[in-house]
Amino acid sequence: MLTAAQVQRFHDEGFLVLPDFVATDMCLELRDRAMMLAEKLVPSPEQATIFTADTEAKHAVDKYFLESGDKIRCFFEKDAFDSNGALRSQAHLSLNKLGHAMHDLDPVFDSFSRTPDMQAVATDIGMNDPLLLQSMYIFKQPRIGGEVNCHTDHTYLWTEPASVIGFWVAIDDATTENGCMWALPGGHRIPVKTRSRLNDERTATITDVLDPTPYPTEGLVPLEAPRGTLVLLHGTLPHLSGPNTSDKPRHAYTVHAIDGTCDYPSNNWLQRPSLPLRGF
Repeated sequence: MLTAAQVQRFHDEGFLVLPDFVATDMCLELRDRAMMLAEKLVPSPEQATIFTADTEAKHAVDKYFLESGDKIRCFFEKDAFDSNGALRSQAHLSLNKLGHAMHDLDPVFDSFSRTPDMQAVATDIGMNDPLLLQSMYIFKQPRIGGEVNCHTDHTYLWTEPASVIGFWVAIDDATTENGCMWALPGGHRIPVKTRSRLNDERTATITDVLDPTPYPTEGLVPLEAPRGTLVLLHGTLPHLSGPNTSDKPRHAYTVHAIDGTCDYPSNNWLQRPSLPLRGF
């Protein structure tokens, strides 16, 4: 699937952008399915779990979030609510994301996630036994889509040794105007600075600080991606995305794969008691 030069670029930079990887009609089918699931499964505002990728992270103590590893659940944007706690728009148009097992529980997401092309890419970059751990459909809603702080996926989906790879697909065009990702070329060689895990009571996630210095921001590059682009992200690559202040949505779908030859600790936040891991 990948040329030798592409494989080398991925290992050198920690990411690889592959335009036209997924057909437009498949992206639109997934988009329609996500909107249907959002409208069907969205909880009432009174039961809302707000997802923020920042230091507030109130979802980190929320049972609805912590038990979503083997379910399909809806998480709201912080800015979807006004100062009185009321939604500014329809509930299903106020979501941050769906997570985290659509690839196993929904037939449309399953077929989108598991293709020979995806399998070939995983093999080409050196995964020995790729297993699909989690999936996220990210809405990045117009005007309220929140910022995602600089982080690495290994922090949250820890394996020993590190093995997680993000397979991120642009469902809408991702631009600097609507909050595309930014990444630090070669930053995957920086030792990971934090690890997020369950506390001893398994009631919340806590963060172990391995290095208090922040990731460098100088040298970050935008990963603008037209619809159908696949972006591969090394698990230790620092990356972020800005808020979506535009009037255009930036839907994206991510599936994270880990290598079955590595150890997945029992105190990782994401657990799947009812679902065995499967590959592509």
